[in-house]
Amino acid sequence: MRLKNELYHEEQLGIIKELIDILELKDKNSFILYELDHDEILKSKIMSLLPKIRTFYSMSKITAISTPERIKRPYISIIRHILKKDYDILSTEHTLKLEEKNIRTKRYLFIKK
Repeated sequence: MRLKNELYHEEQLGIIKELIDILELKDKNSFILYELDHDEILKSKIMSLLPKIRTFYSMSKITAISTPERIKRPYISIIRHILKKDYDILSTEHTLKLEEKNIRTKRYLFIKK
């Protein structure tokens, strides 16, 4: 029996490209977690990829893909699992200043392998 990596290579590349386009990683190589958490449209675009991911990837044991309602931020897990093959993903502490208030969050930096 052939693996999904072999059978659906082109489809997987399409999903990776969609995710890169959604996150605009070609224009900027990072995003801030706080901004992603508060952008419902962006989160819904990422989560809308789930049916394709379930079809073309062998990731049924990953909670974010099999049962996303069980974890707090399934969209982050999806991003990390799909892009880890092509990118080194670094997470750093980041402080935003919004309305005289400091907000601690994370910045995810993507470095092409």
